[in-house]
Amino acid sequence: MATRIIHDFKELINPLTNPVLTIGNFDGVHKGHLVLFDKVKKRAQAINGQSAVMTFEPHPVKVIKPGNGPLLITPTRQKLSLISDSGIDVIFCIPFTHQFATISAQDFVMDILVKTIGIKEIVVGHDYTFGNKRQGNLDLLKKMGNESGFKVHIVEPVYIDKTLVSSTSIRRLVAEGDLSEAKRLLGRDYQITGTVVKGKDRGGKVLGIPTANIKAVDELIPRKGTYVVSVELDDRYYVGVCNIGHNPTFGENALSIETHVLDFSGDILGKTITVIFIQRLRDEKRFANVQELKEQISLDIEKARELFNLHEKNQKFN
Repeated sequence: MATRIIHDFKELINPLTNPVLTIGNFDGVHKGHLVLFDKVKKRAQAINGQSAVMTFEPHPVKVIKPGNGPLLITPTRQKLSLISDSGIDVIFCIPFTHQFATISAQDFVMDILVKTIGIKEIVVGHDYTFGNKRQGNLDLLKKMGNESGFKVHIVEPVYIDKTLVSSTSIRRLVAEGDLSEAKRLLGRDYQITGTVVKGKDRGGKVLGIPTANIKAVDELIPRKGTYVVSVELDDRYYVGVCNIGHNPTFGENALSIETHVLDFSGDILGKTITVIFIQRLRDEKRFANVQELKEQISLDIEKARELFNLHEKNQKFN
């Protein structure tokens, strides 16, 4: 059955069946989040209930401290899709406003969790806080659970080889270009999605290697450099080489994300493509002339084919 997505509590006309809920920003929907979701699903199954996730749009820090919010790993649309793919029955994607931020911890539990959603159980992380100025903590949640008749389950942090799985760690790894380590924590290759826009057309005309210049919807862009990628275009996957940088050989300043899609010809201007990062090849570099750059790109393409073949053996794309 398809996941139901609720953006306003007023949409909840009929009560949920024995809902088991978890709450968080869930940016990245990483392996730590999936442990929470698994616990929610198991508990819901145990009481013949529905599994539910509550998340927020935009990220609360962006509202409470404008300009200080984190660069998001997953735009909202992708985040909801990943939560849905995990097998959750209901997602509450609630607009986070200044008014919402003023709700006290007690009112949040009583008015929203108990009276509106009717939770039977709640699953939270070990450091969960809630309500105005994060005044609500686990002790308060347990106390209110005892008084209102819902159970509280606390999930310990998730580590992979002594590394804490967290959105903060993943953001740092992506920003550093360490995408293989980011993948271990995410459980999937990092990706960005964007619209193909008109570039300088140097790829095709000057270098003879056409590139798709994308305007990303994602906030978190990997470190400057050249990467082996898989490109999703019109529900098909292609091998690609992506360069993120300032085109130093041409004396550019603006950051660009350009992807050469191997074995593809056609006009994709205006189309939406997803670039899935498989491996970092090298740092951005200024070349002495166009010919040197062209030779390096040819080497990058050759390397991409080799690495992609190895990658595809280990992970089949849809």
